[in-house]
Amino acid sequence: NGNYEYFELKGDVIIGVPAKYYLSQNYPNPFNPKTKIHFDLPEAGNVVILLYDMLGRKAATIINEYHTAGYHTVDFDAAELPSGLYFYKMTAGKYAAVKKMVIIK
Repeated sequence: NGNYEYFELKGDVIIGVPAKYYLSQNYPNPFNPKTKIHFDLPEAGNVVILLYDMLGRKAATIINEYHTAGYHTVDFDAAELPSGLYFYKMTAGKYAAVKKMVIIK
């Protein structure tokens, strides 16, 4: 109907580079066979995300590549892996974090 309304923001809205490194939980979880992993980088650099099985054996390299500072998403296809609980570890600079994921087939 053409109506509009203005809003006053009560602070600064910061858009751009994240303030710190962050690895989020994959979504969906559990999944079959595809999932997304989001991560934040405050500075550019090489990012490595590896997947490990319950025994600590490397099951897959999700990514091992250079990324610019910002918010990123990687798609992971686990069609070649059996069902089960896995751990994924992200390393970027001095930052490292581990999260769990479940593959159900």
